[in-house]
Amino acid sequence: MRTQFDTSIFKSYDVRGLVPAQIDPEVAYAIGRAFVEVLGRKNICIGRDMRPSGIALMDALTKGATDAGADVTQIGLISTDCIYFAVGHYGFDGGIMITASHNPAQYNGFKFCREEAIAISLETGLADVRDAAAAGNFKAPGVTGSVKAQDVLDDFAAHCLTFIDDVAAIKPLRIAIDAGNGMAGETVPRVFKHLPQISVLPLYFELDGTFPNHPASPIEPENMVDLQRAVAQHHCDLGVAFDGDADRMFIVDERAELIGGDIVTALVGIDTLRHNPGAKILYNLICSRSVPEAIVAHGGVPVRSKVGHSIIKKVMRDQNIPFGGEHSGHFYFKKNWFADSGMIALMQCLNVLGTAPGPVSSVIAPLDKRSRSGEINSVVADIPGKLAALEARYADAQIDHLDGVTVQYPNWWMNIRASNTEPLLRLNVEGDTEELMAAHRDEALAFIRA
Repeated sequence: MRTQFDTSIFKSYDVRGLVPAQIDPEVAYAIGRAFVEVLGRKNICIGRDMRPSGIALMDALTKGATDAGADVTQIGLISTDCIYFAVGHYGFDGGIMITASHNPAQYNGFKFCREEAIAISLETGLADVRDAAAAGNFKAPGVTGSVKAQDVLDDFAAHCLTFIDDVAAIKPLRIAIDAGNGMAGETVPRVFKHLPQISVLPLYFELDGTFPNHPASPIEPENMVDLQRAVAQHHCDLGVAFDGDADRMFIVDERAELIGGDIVTALVGIDTLRHNPGAKILYNLICSRSVPEAIVAHGGVPVRSKVGHSIIKKVMRDQNIPFGGEHSGHFYFKKNWFADSGMIALMQCLNVLGTAPGPVSSVIAPLDKRSRSGEINSVVADIPGKLAALEARYADAQIDHLDGVTVQYPNWWMNIRASNTEPLLRLNVEGDTEELMAAHRDEALAFIRA
């Protein structure tokens, strides 16, 4: 047997591509079979998001896995953080989530993990799965695995709620939540029915993988406009947005102002340190300088990391770090098998915001003192050459190469790193003032694009 497909759908940490041009049931079958054979899996779970193509892909993926001899538990419509929970909680030795996360409706894909929700990347097995699936030289069928279905969302909700110190201590709040027609429309009601003092104003909770209202990608400010409007019009205490597969979470305050994922990292890091005095807290190097400052101020030890979930999860496991966060809205928890969860991050935010005497903005203000550009992409033909030229241009700065090139001065800094998949340079700039940030952002962009 030989399966021909575009192997570029295999990215650094997952599989993503156009349906059906790049991903169809035949490709899904080959990937399911290769995942089991190459990695020696015996008992896996498979879930999917609300994209219409997910139904046929789940059937094909299941058939490939069972033909390779694995028992498969289909856990239905779930969020990506729920697949990590299911693998860890029920003891599966692998999990596959069918999702393209925040990508447009014509895409779908797969995210993979091993036992204990350990992430799988190209370097840790995904490249071998790719090569085996593409070759199609599978072993002769032996014993076919079994298939069963299981609902895991109530157990997932109960797990998330354990991250709230005292449910009864959370004050009455009105929260607007934008599910973006994604999986938060399924997970939020399961969790918040246990928080009766919180009134939820739902936006786009109907599961619809065609995304009729706006893309389910809240890291882009234009996709937060509906949530901001709802918070303002309905006088909400807080606004929350999830991405399509509901593993990332972003918030706005009662004034409908956006709060960065890095500032949420600081907020959850502070709450984590209350339970883990003196612990290490991880943050990626795109986060504001305010994050390590907040960690130190609350007795913790900041650990600076490269961007990327499989890298971060490994560092956290190796160093036994209880919490880590990224500017992109990914938040990782030791007590969640070191996996990320937007819902758990929201629960820990409620520990702080739901018990504070003042509004959300008053809690955030001491943490959010600088101005950030957000990530700006530029197409660059000679990426290594441009990075070298940037280093020469800013030779008087403190420079490091943890992830791309980071240039640091006392009152501003920037990071420039290459995309893993496209000929792009990604620029992030932060300044102690808006004027500093804007001036150095424009200067750096002019140099990059020259």
